[in-house]
Amino acid sequence: MNCKQFNTIPLEEILLSLGHLPTKQSEKEAWYLNPFTSESQASFKINKNLNYWYLHSEGIGGKNVDLMKRYLNASISEVLVWAESQNFSSFQKQNIFSSKLENFSKNYEIINVKEIQHPALLEYLKSRKVEDQTKFLKEIHYRMNDKNYFGIGFKNDSGGYEIRNKYSKICLGKKDISTIKNDSNSVRIFEGFFDFLSFKNLENKLEKEPSDNLILNSVSMINNIKNSLGKYEKVELYLDNDEAGNRAVEIISSEIQNAKDCRVLYSDFKDLNEYLNQRTSEFENQSKPRFKR
Repeated sequence: MNCKQFNTIPLEEILLSLGHLPTKQSEKEAWYLNPFTSESQASFKINKNLNYWYLHSEGIGGKNVDLMKRYLNASISEVLVWAESQNFSSFQKQNIFSSKLENFSKNYEIINVKEIQHPALLEYLKSRKVEDQTKFLKEIHYRMNDKNYFGIGFKNDSGGYEIRNKYSKICLGKKDISTIKNDSNSVRIFEGFFDFLSFKNLENKLEKEPSDNLILNSVSMINNIKNSLGKYEKVELYLDNDEAGNRAVEIISSEIQNAKDCRVLYSDFKDLNEYLNQRTSEFENQSKPRFKR
């Protein structure tokens, strides 16, 4: 890794790896407490578009290399050695990982599977409001095209993993559905695992009984499940509010008489996770204390 490559890594990811979270942020900027010393009010700002930081309390700023030179009290060469060991390439925008690419059955190696620990992955789950559902997930470290990557892994029925992080959406291994059973005579069908995790967060509030759960991991898998639904007394559909979701609901409803389209719950939102994000934000705002003047 050289300076130019290191300076392209998002400052947010570097600060996350060091254990620093923003005190406030917007689409264009984020504010942090001074990472070099203690302070009570945030004076460290990053410009997300320029990937540049500025410390108002000291009047200094710079790029990634400048940050880590001071943070580590190290030379440029020492900073680059440190950066190489952090595998930051995992969070660069990976053009080879188009969302349309769904099956990487050959050109990869899974290095490690463990409980989710990395701050960037935990922060990503928190941003999707499903940080309490890590028991269904793993942290997957893998190697592809001579580079190391890592992400959140959700296992499917063929032993493959749906991999997600802030910048990539891929499948390692054979593409398949994921089945989570509860020995129930009812089943809930979700398009993606974030929708399933979102439902688990809402389950008690919706006063829903436990059921089997079937996650498609791609709406294209819809024809693979039709024959397995006949044994259920009740089939609930929690698919996306888009053309593909509409078509999937039509396909299942035309063949399964007891199928119920449950999207009325989140009819004004793209999917169940977007609904959860909005509801959680509203609840948090309502819970904030209000003071009279």
